Amino acid sequence: MKMLMNIIFRYRIFVLIGVFCLLSTFQVQSQEKSALTLWYDKPAEKWVEALPIGNGRLGAMVYGNPVEEVIQLNENTVWAGQPNRNDNPEAKKYLSKVQELLFEGKSGEAQELVNQHFISKTSHGMPYQTAGNLKLSFPDHQNYSDYYRELNLENAVTTTRYKVGEVGYETQVFASHPDQVIVVQIKADKLGSLNFTATMDRPEGAIISTTDNGELKLHGKTSDFEGVEGKIKFLAITKIKNEGGEIIAENDVLKIQNADNVTIYISIASNFKNYKDLSIDEIEKAAGYLSALKNKDQEKIYQTHLEDYQSYFNRVSFDLGQTAAAKLPTDERIKNFKTGDDPALVSLYFQFGRYLLITSSRQGTQPANLQGIWNDQLTPAWDSKYTVNINAEMNYWPAEITNLAEFHEPLIQMVKELSEAGRETAREMYDAEGWVMHHNTDIWRMTKCNRRLLLGNVAYGWSVAVSALI
Repeated sequence: MKMLMNIIFRYRIFVLIGVFCLLSTFQVQSQEKSALTLWYDKPAEKWVEALPIGNGRLGAMVYGNPVEEVIQLNENTVWAGQPNRNDNPEAKKYLSKVQELLFEGKSGEAQELVNQHFISKTSHGMPYQTAGNLKLSFPDHQNYSDYYRELNLENAVTTTRYKVGEVGYETQVFASHPDQVIVVQIKADKLGSLNFTATMDRPEGAIISTTDNGELKLHGKTSDFEGVEGKIKFLAITKIKNEGGEIIAENDVLKIQNADNVTIYISIASNFKNYKDLSIDEIEKAAGYLSALKNKDQEKIYQTHLEDYQSYFNRVSFDLGQTAAAKLPTDERIKNFKTGDDPALVSLYFQFGRYLLITSSRQGTQPANLQGIWNDQLTPAWDSKYTVNINAEMNYWPAEITNLAEFHEPLIQMVKELSEAGRETAREMYDAEGWVMHHNTDIWRMTKCNRRLLLGNVAYGWSVAVSALI
């Protein structure tokens, strides 16, 4: 038990995403809920309060706002820059002097040489970037009541419910790994009651358009960064299907009028093939995922999603018992945990961590980065890269112990690619055989010495042992 708790609370994604979602402020509402549900009675006001879904490649943060709904989108290859190297060949001229100073106990002088001649003179790694937002505006829903939203870990679906007058509304969102799309299902319990507009946006580098067949398109290009031109191109397509009513395209907005039910499919793809190759046709790839759905109804898509997800999630159950505290909203449970008796919150937290690993790391995807797969910015904290002296490894500590061994595959593949890129760094910087990895990398598998970073008298930007650690 002690070992499990240590793993849980040191798990990077648990801390970064779990606390964000669990610590929203909500009122007490005594209801019977699934033991594996995070639930709230107010919409998210900030990104860190939204609820995460993902299929390893695609991610979304769902705000659950009845008036101005925001579904923030990510695709795991949307990074700034392009294939590039940033080794500093000056390093090998000064390596023997640095070694001599270290053996003489003159670490400060050695540090100065490293800062001058080992740290990259060009870029220090590229940031992971948001793909943009889908925004749904319901102008007549300002006076809503009976609000409720949840993330159910048993089916990996977010649900938002509320009433406007006598009409009940429900929105459910999930990310399908088998079909590689995000699905949004919007329902009303009175026919003809769905009236809203849909558009997409991104902080920069995007062109928005609509089609007459109910599609929004966001054509994007990632940013230039530290002198490296952004060459990732991507396409996000939002396909809206209505039952009843009509869809009208006006400039960069789709208007949905008097519909009974609406299903939205979101497909995103980029031109990224691998860390050295940007030859994929992102338009063909994004459209292809939607074309594959033509003969599938929403229920079939959901069932295949559920079977896939539960084949992994259901491998482990963790029951510490329940008390009356489990009936409270999630935020109240956290506030009371220090002085209360709520063992079920521990098992919920444990399973939330497994959920985050399943939804941010699948075979063939990029490994989970500093924020898993979720990011709403162009330049997030620490660029949301891979800090490989410990944090990348921490993301995967639960993989074996919680029966998710195959979810290691993206990390193992990245290590293989780093061993290739690191051979050139070993030759260029140290005139050595083998390969080397310093403390930080990105989608372009940089292996150079990163930034002038100090820890006491030690530059952890110059961590030549990281290749062994990872």
